[in-house]
Amino acid sequence: MTAAGATETAALSPPDPGEWHLPSRGRVGMACLILTESAFFGVFIVAHLFYLGKDLSGPFARDVLHPPWLNTVCLLASSLTITWAIAALRRGTVAAFTALWVVTILLGLEFLIGTGLEWRGLIYEKGLTVRTNLLGTTFYSLVGFHALHVTIGLLLLLTVLLFTALGHVREADAERIDVLSWYWHFVDGVWVVVLTVVYLVGT
Repeated sequence: MTAAGATETAALSPPDPGEWHLPSRGRVGMACLILTESAFFGVFIVAHLFYLGKDLSGPFARDVLHPPWLNTVCLLASSLTITWAIAALRRGTVAAFTALWVVTILLGLEFLIGTGLEWRGLIYEKGLTVRTNLLGTTFYSLVGFHALHVTIGLLLLLTVLLFTALGHVREADAERIDVLSWYWHFVDGVWVVVLTVVYLVGT
């Protein structure tokens, strides 16, 4: 076989399945963002645990905080729906993707509304504000920081929905949207930690 023939055969041969490729910039960027945000959440969580039980005056956590199970179920369910949505987009079924994406947004909205109602009750009925005591300061800082991330996530999901409605989302976009879903899964995972620290351990 001539050198030219060998070169042509090598060019036509399938790539080695074991060949390693650099991860996409989107995945690396999202991973770095998640690591950074995890450090910020770690600071708030450590502060809450450090000041836990050190209040000299009420209201105390055991008297006013109750696990928001409905909010939790809705937020965790949204991780399933966003996964199913991306799987539908990979199959090229944009209609199913859109429907599941809308459900994900609605579940996230329920979480935010539920958090707002919880805060309203704590402030106006239980008298727990950010200035009341250490519990109020650390509770609203940690839970509020998480709620901010849910809000940012919802804005990103709404942006994708807008592009979908305009016809700009196709099967080829599944990879980029999957990277975006990492952020939403991160927000959901952090909530499990917040729920455990604030509502289960803290009370």
